Amino acid sequence: MTTPAPAQRTITIGTRKSKLALEQTYLVRETLKKAFPQYEYKVFSKETAGDLNTTIALRDFTTKNLWTEELEELMIAGQVDLIVHSLKDVPTTLPASCKLGPTVPREDSRDVLVVKQGLPYKSLSEIPAGSVVGTSSIRRTAQLARKYPNLKIQDVRGNIGTRLSKLDAEDSPYTCIILAAAGLLRLDLADRITEYLDSKNSGMLYAVGQGALGIEIRKEDTELQKMLDTIGHQDTTFSVLAERSLLRTLEGGCSAPLGVETEWIQTPEGSKRLRMRSVVVSVDGKECAQVELDGEVASAESAEAFGITVAKALVADGAGAILEAIQRNKPKETVSTVV
Repeated sequence: MTTPAPAQRTITIGTRKSKLALEQTYLVRETLKKAFPQYEYKVFSKETAGDLNTTIALRDFTTKNLWTEELEELMIAGQVDLIVHSLKDVPTTLPASCKLGPTVPREDSRDVLVVKQGLPYKSLSEIPAGSVVGTSSIRRTAQLARKYPNLKIQDVRGNIGTRLSKLDAEDSPYTCIILAAAGLLRLDLADRITEYLDSKNSGMLYAVGQGALGIEIRKEDTELQKMLDTIGHQDTTFSVLAERSLLRTLEGGCSAPLGVETEWIQTPEGSKRLRMRSVVVSVDGKECAQVELDGEVASAESAEAFGITVAKALVADGAGAILEAIQRNKPKETVSTVV
């Protein structure tokens, strides 16, 4: 009598229902499938609170887990095995039984300018005074107010396709919108990018974790942890760990007007250091704290420590007072359900 072969494990990957979320999930699924073809992979998608309410500006939500909580509940209950998020949407504090694993290589992390079809402008500096820029991000709003005070900011919500439609509509109030490059690139919409924005050409720093994928698993799932260790991209993982440590230390959460820009620098001795530029700007753009530091980052622990170091430098430059003022002015009620 032969012993029956053990049942093949099916790994269920949870995600949001948006086209971008699914594309990102398929990317992770194919990477896992290539490295571990012995498993079956299934994708489970659902709409989350952040998907269902597209009328409230992001800055007015007091909860930070609009896109993650419901999927995390399914994972804790064992209905999905891992979740793929846009990392910039993931709060810096996770449920006690969950953790982020190593992640795959980061897409372009910058913000981009997208100009309404038919208009001639080629850069943010060309946009005429009084023009309306669409964004719901407090980080982008603050940085635009600082660098381009003559422009008007108006909320724009929805997935990428919805935002582009709102921009291009004949009766649209928007001259342009600001989006993350990564989403447009992953959806093959690079032709809509008018200008890539960074600290040098526009003074625009991106969101913590932007362009990276957050792969969340249960802490006790050692099998998946080993799989993610195999496919993980070390430079990306260490960079985003440092960025998230910075944000966590500042206690600003996902709605803080914190911009970052990280890059790996080769030293003359042949080693690598992580360079982080970071900025905290008041919503009206009038106050600003900014630093640029290099750090030795060669492990998850040193990445976390470097983020704390940068946070302390920002506080010393005035970030604490800016964040306290923003917190005082936030709505007191919590938006817990979105219908």
